Amino acid sequence: MAGMILCIGPTPAAQRVMLFDKLECDTVNRATKTIDGAAGKAVNVAKVLKALGESPIVTGFIGGARGEEVRAELVALKIEMEFLTVTTRTRQCITVLDQLTGGVTELVQESGPVDAIEYDRLDEIIQRRISGCRAVVMSGSLTPGGPTDFYQRCAKWASKAGALSVVDAQGPPLIEALNGAPGLVKPNRSELAKTVGHELNTERELISAMHELHQRGAQRVVVTAGNAATLAFDGRNAWRIRTPRISVVNPIGSGDAFTAGLVWRLKRGEHLGEACRWAAAAGAANALTVMPGELEPGEVDRLAREVAVESL
Repeated sequence: MAGMILCIGPTPAAQRVMLFDKLECDTVNRATKTIDGAAGKAVNVAKVLKALGESPIVTGFIGGARGEEVRAELVALKIEMEFLTVTTRTRQCITVLDQLTGGVTELVQESGPVDAIEYDRLDEIIQRRISGCRAVVMSGSLTPGGPTDFYQRCAKWASKAGALSVVDAQGPPLIEALNGAPGLVKPNRSELAKTVGHELNTERELISAMHELHQRGAQRVVVTAGNAATLAFDGRNAWRIRTPRISVVNPIGSGDAFTAGLVWRLKRGEHLGEACRWAAAAGAANALTVMPGELEPGEVDRLAREVAVESL
């Protein structure tokens, strides 16, 4: 397992992308193309890391026929995994692409609950797998009623193993994770506002909130904002990162691609601002593809040259 990257996400999903020439409400719409795959935030991170030449391992809960579809898809992509099989059926997410308007509609099925003992079993897998890993990425929501300190525990285990820990979550799991001194947290602007408990209307307020998360335990903070500039803070220095304009095909999963690109470059020893250049390029490259998490590495190289990184 030396040199591998552990991707933790309790709620993977079977992913379906449906393309329509023109989407109309309150009538029958017939898709011109339908593509099925595997997704969920941790799965997307693992897929992008694999495409970038890394060696990810993905873990979480799967169940039922859809869970087996996720497993089969990752086998086909040659991504190592150790899922815990539960009775709760794996969820499905459907992305609807309107090719006339460029509209993207995401229909998200929420995960069902799992028994508390299943988290104990998942803890055992993580503690066994984490030894020797270079990085641990914790992504996405927990199952309903799941332990809010789950990512905090994972961050502490990663620290003990000498691995970079990255948390891409929101709400109580993110707030609790700060107590585990994670190596990096990556909320978006609205998630950051909820975490600090007040609106963030200016860049100065955003940076102040990032300092607050740093003081509460996060070693580095990266805040994304869709098409707007990303901000990054490593405890001493701050950067503004602007992604080049592209013709978006499907933006779903671009935040996960950003996370994967960030880990990829941080583990090469690059400073946070430069790592964000490649992360932004990975996020943009993801938006050029139909299925989340299945970018072309050549596009990442091309787009990285167009990303603007400014010191603040």
